[in-house]
Amino acid sequence: MARLCQGFTLCSLSSAAAVGGVEPAGLDRVVVTREDRTVTVYKVSDQKPVGSWTVKQTQKILCPAIYNSQTGEFVVVQDHKVLRIWKDEDVNLERTFKATLAGNIYQIHTLPDIEPMVLFERGSVRQLDAVLSDPQQELESVLSKDEVIRWSDILLEAGSPVVFFVTKKGGMYHLYAEKVSHNIRHKFKLDSKTNGCPLSFVLSVKQEGIMLLCLYSNGCIYKMPLSLNRNSSDQEQVLPQSLLLKLPSCEESLDHAAVLFLDETHIAVLGVPHSHQCTVKDSLSIWNTKFQTLQGWMEFPDGSYGQLWCYYGKIFVPHGKVLTVIPFTCETSSLAAVLGKLKQQDTAVKAISNVVNWNRMLHDEQFAELERTLSLPLAERQPTRNLRSRKGQVVSPPSQPISLEQFLHVVQTSAKEEIDEQLKMILRNLLESNAQLIISQIATILVSRCKTQVKFYPQKALMNIVKTQMLSYSLCPDLMGVALQEADYSLLQFCLQQFPDIPEAVTCACLKLFLSANDSDLENIPVDLRSVPSYVELDQNPSKAQDKKEIVENGFSPLLLEEDSCDGKQTRDPLQTNVKPTCPVSLKRAALLNEILLSSYSESFLLPFLKDLSVPQVMLFLQYMQYLYAKHCETVNAKLPGSRIPTVNQVLDWISLLLDAHFTVLVMAKEAHELITHLHKFIRSQVKFYSQLSKIEGSLQNLHQLKPKKNDGLYSIEVIEIF
Repeated sequence: MARLCQGFTLCSLSSAAAVGGVEPAGLDRVVVTREDRTVTVYKVSDQKPVGSWTVKQTQKILCPAIYNSQTGEFVVVQDHKVLRIWKDEDVNLERTFKATLAGNIYQIHTLPDIEPMVLFERGSVRQLDAVLSDPQQELESVLSKDEVIRWSDILLEAGSPVVFFVTKKGGMYHLYAEKVSHNIRHKFKLDSKTNGCPLSFVLSVKQEGIMLLCLYSNGCIYKMPLSLNRNSSDQEQVLPQSLLLKLPSCEESLDHAAVLFLDETHIAVLGVPHSHQCTVKDSLSIWNTKFQTLQGWMEFPDGSYGQLWCYYGKIFVPHGKVLTVIPFTCETSSLAAVLGKLKQQDTAVKAISNVVNWNRMLHDEQFAELERTLSLPLAERQPTRNLRSRKGQVVSPPSQPISLEQFLHVVQTSAKEEIDEQLKMILRNLLESNAQLIISQIATILVSRCKTQVKFYPQKALMNIVKTQMLSYSLCPDLMGVALQEADYSLLQFCLQQFPDIPEAVTCACLKLFLSANDSDLENIPVDLRSVPSYVELDQNPSKAQDKKEIVENGFSPLLLEEDSCDGKQTRDPLQTNVKPTCPVSLKRAALLNEILLSSYSESFLLPFLKDLSVPQVMLFLQYMQYLYAKHCETVNAKLPGSRIPTVNQVLDWISLLLDAHFTVLVMAKEAHELITHLHKFIRSQVKFYSQLSKIEGSLQNLHQLKPKKNDGLYSIEVIEIF
């Protein structure tokens, strides 16, 4: 099965202007080329631009800008022949490197750790370094007269880059494949027996070889296997075609559409109705080519442009006036999954996040380095300690090399103990360049298995993954949901500490779980207490408690409470006596509640979910926050020592939010009267104290204007009258 997740807007677009191109620019970054002369780099997870450059009004950008991972530079073509090269720190594009070439450029293609390839309009292909060394070099004309390039792409074949491009002359289409390093060019003729004209092409590397898909205007997708074994390029071959999928089509032929590989058995299609009954032509759908079934779809009533890109397990779709990013998941294909009758099977969600060029999917290039590292002999690896296997369990010896595919199989089928042992080896050999992608894939597979197997919950493995600090909520949204179902307090605490993008609904679900937990349930659960015992321990020391008399601390005095009582009945509060208040929750629960108070949120989104709390839960949370505020008032700088302790402002903000969400209920509840009355008195005393301070504010400011008097000696008494 496969599904499209909730998308988000990366950027807005000008009216009736499609995106010129979207290319990867390092981990979690893409470079977006717009048709309005602008190149912008976005950080996908933050949905924010990190750099933007624009050419002059008289200049044009006619192909997508690319990022050269070898040099850390961006390359773009302006006005057909001019190359611009710059880095992140450059501000003005006009002051960057410029080279004028001898021929018009069609597009520049790049792969990770590969020198970019320049494809010229007449079919010549050169490495970027070779072009820059001699910009005015003579270029051969590969194409015949009136033959123009309609599409191009690049991939690795046997470790060497191969540039593919499709040309059109009249009604004939040809495919060229050029190996620059071997100076070999292959030419294929596309079979013209099919009806309609080609709209979109996409390449993929599979176990059986290179596969080219073509989407025609009649809604048919044909697959064409490519063979590049011939060393001679003189003879033209006819490329055989076979029908892969027949899509639902409208009465009229399609005019703009796109197809994209997601994995071995799933493709994404844009601009084709997902069913015969669909009236919206502009929709994005995922199809299982093995079983010929529709897996999911998303409609775009505001129209699309027939453009698709896929990086980091996300699909980039420009439609209307926005560029939308849509995460997706693909599971292993099985007939039971397609028919919706999957029960307790080990399905693995494999988010393909390593597509490195638009409109196609490559094989796992980003995992290749890890696989090669894990396949090295032990003598060439860093020394690791021996791990003991538990009795009655078969565990692969650490001394045996393990490939990435073998490890993924272990994650999908093996017991928790074996997964823990193998995961340690994987984490030790991760490379910074692809670590986040691998971590997110492993976490997604584990969480998917937890959802399909009720008794399977690898708590230790999930904890180790979160501790790597390479995971976020958006990379594995179901992780915290599974932890909530299992009531895994330790994992939830680490997620709250590490994830900066947790939705307010999940934050409130964690708060509800923490408030409803019994202290007995938390006794044997490891919780990171940090500095919580430091301020709770003060309340349990009677010798220090007697030292507190009628002292005004941080504007708070018990006398003010007595003078400003709002009713005749004097309520005995812990803050009004010389006995320090006691914490209403245990140490472990206090540490968990602190993580909630420290989490980021939006008030408008948080308030509706706070209303789901019960009155006892609201009272307990208010009592704990009241206790925290009282402890803050005991210190000179209104800040408790240690880390992971909420500030005064954070505590007051949460108190206000909780009262806003439950004020009517708290007023009606008898058990909440004493707490609400005390909070009311306390706030009034604070207001009165600050009101008194504001009255003498002007006088205190005048003290700075007084002229200093002459020195009267070592000792003097000076009386200043304030009127």
